[in-house]
Amino acid sequence: MAVLSIHHVSLLVTDTKKALEFYLGILGLEQDNNRPDLGYPGAWINIGKQQIHLLELPSPDPLYGRPEHGGRDRHLAVQVDDLDGIVEKLEMDGIDYTRSRSGRQAIFCRDYDDNALEIIGI
Repeated sequence: MAVLSIHHVSLLVTDTKKALEFYLGILGLEQDNNRPDLGYPGAWINIGKQQIHLLELPSPDPLYGRPEHGGRDRHLAVQVDDLDGIVEKLEMDGIDYTRSRSGRQAIFCRDYDDNALEIIGI
């Protein structure tokens, strides 16, 4: 028996449509329209062979008092082929980000629901 890969990561969101603006519009990901009716709003997003599942459900996590730098919070890390292009989109949309403190070509930001993301350039 072996764990083969991560299949998906679920993120809680308050507004699926708004969340899709971030994940599709800024990150350029693609929505998987095969999501069944699960009894609550949400979306599945393809990211390589894995997925991000957006769940429009109440969050048990506090939205205040979270670290400014996403590297000190739970976060999803993704690798991109054009980090500068992502930074440009974040700046155009007024989304704050911080550079990785490790010196790597990476940034940390938060989506519209304060979920932390690390975006790593290749």
